[in-house]
Amino acid sequence: MRQILFAAAAVGTFLTTPALALAQGLFDPVIKVNDRVVTQYEIEQRELLLGVLNAAGNRAKLAREQLIEDRLKLEASDAVGLQISPEGIDGGVAEFAGRANLKPEQLYQLLAKEGIDKQSFLDFMVPGLSWRELIRAKYNGRVSVSEADIDKALNAVTGGSSVRVLVSEIIIPIPQGREEEVQALAEEISQIESLSGFSEAARKYSAARSRDVGGRLGWMPITNLPPALRPVLLGLTPGKATAPLPFQGALAVFQLRAIAESDYKTPEYSAIEYAAYYMPGGRSPETLAKAESLRGHVDTCDDLYGINQDQPEELLDRVITTPAELPQDIAIELAKLDKGEVSTNLTRADGQQLIFLMMCGRTPAIAEDASREEIAAQLRNRQLESFANGYLEELRSEARITYR
Repeated sequence: MRQILFAAAAVGTFLTTPALALAQGLFDPVIKVNDRVVTQYEIEQRELLLGVLNAAGNRAKLAREQLIEDRLKLEASDAVGLQISPEGIDGGVAEFAGRANLKPEQLYQLLAKEGIDKQSFLDFMVPGLSWRELIRAKYNGRVSVSEADIDKALNAVTGGSSVRVLVSEIIIPIPQGREEEVQALAEEISQIESLSGFSEAARKYSAARSRDVGGRLGWMPITNLPPALRPVLLGLTPGKATAPLPFQGALAVFQLRAIAESDYKTPEYSAIEYAAYYMPGGRSPETLAKAESLRGHVDTCDDLYGINQDQPEELLDRVITTPAELPQDIAIELAKLDKGEVSTNLTRADGQQLIFLMMCGRTPAIAEDASREEIAAQLRNRQLESFANGYLEELRSEARITYR
């Protein structure tokens, strides 16, 4: 009701009977997450906000995904009685506005001009604030950063790195209704400590093309990998594997085979550009054959515009973003690619679309000084982020999510 009144005040009109019927339609539930609902109005508001934030990808889909995750985060926070105080919310808003050199009221005014009401923005902020506090309380005791970890990370995040890694991968899809079975399998695989045993598991369970070679990937600079994965790998000894990491519709486990340093330092990157062409049919033999044929006909990302000619625009995404903002599964695939190379390991739309993923280029960052304290804080935050991602995936797998 508060949102309905706010919406009416924002447009400055009295709700006539037809308008009231429209408003009721907007506020009808379209998604239910356990006992919490998401309305069409909330989805439209979040979509507008994602536009203001210049979010990459399909914003309509992202809005729904974020709102589902918000409900899961709030439910988990409420379960332990965690509530963010008004002062905490004000502080979070001020911090967010300050990133754009704005005061909170200036931020609200800017959002209002784009059709985004204040309550919708607060509904965006509060789940993130409560989730951050919940994760700190739940996992802080399990975070450990040693001086050796900081030494390794300094090489990887300041002005480039000479560190290269040899890793093997296992990507396990999660069929609907088999979430617990796949989680148990991934956890069992993560305990494998022999290179041959991990390769055997890759050939048996992995959906990635690398399964044909036992999941083995070639040497790659640590800076090619997602920032959140670097300290995880650098904290392993050869033969050890990561805990299961959530991908979209899958779980991934990586085993470190070797680590080495060279005289050449690979630069840190400030921006990654890639293209994603979505092919109906998922990983069917027919679609995979089409993807392999397409691989031989395109040399650059620009070539994909011609391939997508006369087809819906949403089948092709061309994205420029920071490494930290890349979806984790896309980041892992791009780490293996040089400019102009292609991956066909990923899917979307519950496996119904194959992603023809092409690396367009990387932009090196300017090296900046970083203190040991700053590096330690980053390592702690990334460990917490890894715990948070795993916990959120667990909540999602256990939730009852229904759509209208």
